[in-house]
Amino acid sequence: MVQGINAYIVTNGNGQEAVKFYEEALDAQVISLQTFDDLPENPEYPIPDEAKDYVLHAHMKIGANELMLSDNFPGAPYTLGDQVGIAVIISTPEKAKSVFDSLAADGHITMELQQTFWSPLYGQVKDKFGVTWQVSTISEA
Repeated sequence: MVQGINAYIVTNGNGQEAVKFYEEALDAQVISLQTFDDLPENPEYPIPDEAKDYVLHAHMKIGANELMLSDNFPGAPYTLGDQVGIAVIISTPEKAKSVFDSLAADGHITMELQQTFWSPLYGQVKDKFGVTWQVSTISEA
């Protein structure tokens, strides 16, 4: 079952500044903020020292709505126009796979569905209309 969708902003190394800006400008309440330094070490994707304070994931509440934000992965290309996408939160891996496959039809997968330390099944896809989606399964408790 789809639990909800949220706007997701991707910044280019200035995520901490953006979080503070939205906190002040929109009276946002920061629910959580993780940095790239919080990632488990992976020799295939080393995090440069200067990027350790970049925002891996920030979750904010603004009124009755939620906004999510992260910095672009260090060294990955950053394209203006791609900085706002949609995160879809799904209750089961089976439904996440179904939604992901549907969104990927005639689109482009940018990150295959996979288990991450924050989600049993997570992936990114740009649909056939050019909309970027982050499909995330709720962590099983």
